[in-house]
Amino acid sequence: MRMYDFTPLWRSSVGFDRVFDLLNNNARQLDGEDDYPPYDITRTGEYTYRISLALAGFSPEEISIVVQQNLLRIAGQKNDNGHGEFLYQGIAARAFERQFSLEDNVEVDGASWEKGLLRIELVRKVPEAMKPRRIEIDTGKSQAKPAKRSNAESNRAAS
Repeated sequence: MRMYDFTPLWRSSVGFDRVFDLLNNNARQLDGEDDYPPYDITRTGEYTYRISLALAGFSPEEISIVVQQNLLRIAGQKNDNGHGEFLYQGIAARAFERQFSLEDNVEVDGASWEKGLLRIELVRKVPEAMKPRRIEIDTGKSQAKPAKRSNAESNRAAS
């Protein structure tokens, strides 16, 4: 099990405790996690992603997808149809649970099933407050706007 020491970063950072915990928890999970089911994570655009899981032998009804507080959980439970006794079983059909940590602004956009592949579409929705914006620098040389004249002053100037 690999743990990282973030002590030097704690001295100069505020609010990153969740990120540090996430890194340590992922390191712990990777040590004991198997590779079933195989999956790909693909960036499909600037703000879009796709997770594809190879689920041969499963049907969409045997899969559950749950999103809860920055965590995407995909689980599968194979229903035993009693189609006979296996002499050899090379297609893995065991129960599984795979979890993916999601960034705060990443949301599940949809899921599809095609030829034994479960595809989950993700999109990063960046709030306006987090988008870059240009800040104008006040140099103090801005031109003063002429003051509004009162009606009496306007009438005197016109005469």
